[in-house]
Amino acid sequence: MSTTGKVIRCKAAILWEPGAPFSIEEVEVAPPRAQEVRIKIVATGLCGTEMKMLENLRIYPIILGHEGAGIVESVGEGVSSVKTGDKVITLFLPQCGKCTSCLNPGGNVCIKFKESQNGLMSDGTTRFTCKGKSVYHLTNTSTFTEYTVTKEIAVAKIDAGAPLEEVCLISCGFSTGYGAAINTAQVTPGSTCAVFGLGGVGLSVIMGCKAAGAARIIGVDINKDKFAKAKEVGATECISPRDFEKPIQEVLIEMTDAGADFSFEVIGNPETVAAALTSCHESHGVCVIVGCMTVGVQLNISGRLFFSGRSLKGTVFGGWKSRDHVPKLVSDYMAKKFNLDPLITHTLNFDKISEAIALMKTGKCIRCILTL
Repeated sequence: MSTTGKVIRCKAAILWEPGAPFSIEEVEVAPPRAQEVRIKIVATGLCGTEMKMLENLRIYPIILGHEGAGIVESVGEGVSSVKTGDKVITLFLPQCGKCTSCLNPGGNVCIKFKESQNGLMSDGTTRFTCKGKSVYHLTNTSTFTEYTVTKEIAVAKIDAGAPLEEVCLISCGFSTGYGAAINTAQVTPGSTCAVFGLGGVGLSVIMGCKAAGAARIIGVDINKDKFAKAKEVGATECISPRDFEKPIQEVLIEMTDAGADFSFEVIGNPETVAAALTSCHESHGVCVIVGCMTVGVQLNISGRLFFSGRSLKGTVFGGWKSRDHVPKLVSDYMAKKFNLDPLITHTLNFDKISEAIALMKTGKCIRCILTL
């Protein structure tokens, strides 16, 4: 029986208040309105950014999740880019195609991204209700639910044969890291790279550096259990700051004969950003901040570091224009141009979300995929 135009009742993981665990509840998901799409979520990844959100959220109740893939259930008035039955990836970073960022060849931070930070749809309402209360959305996505409603500009149609349990990583983690190396840093063949933080995004940075032809890729992490995986995806060597008495930036400068050509901070720690910047070559080094820092955190970096040719850059979603590039990345995956398997260490049923979070906190989980 068709559900088009009807309210759908399904399961979702809701955060009711600060510090509370996820609660699996029955929610009501309203039909999509104009320029909106309702999606049956098939798989969603648990991203490190979600872990930070648990500590910094300001709106409740809310359905989190931003790394998802699914199948279009129905579309609202005026939607033309997808139709019922299409396989799609959700996009926390939309692409309206009209703002100054979207129209700039080098920009990808669509103005509609900032407009979505209030947890509401464009008309100022939500599509989720639980126990008679409205539930907030998360940045265009909210994938921790069996069904979600997003804006059309936050959805990308992908190859019908793509395995959703794997390509959901292209919704955030893989694309962010891989693109940071390919697009933002523009890593050059034969170069030396240093990657601080060897989680799922850090490993994706390594994959991007390798694809770009870097000759030497040094992984940096205090957790040595991550070294084997980092080398599997392309790191040539790995080091832990805890193994040295001197600052890690001094170690890297010595190892690389004056500094790395490219360095990446994939943790979101201001002190590590300073170390990553210092560790890149003073003449031409490029440091890219990939990690998401806590709201309000300030960087404390010596201005003398910029009396040189160094540069410090930020990146969001790896510099990709989401709706344009995500389908191409999925096609590249289908053509075996890169492998997502090493990034997925655990797969659990959706109702095991609390167990997945516990795994992430242990540091033994790179990416946990939740299947619905």
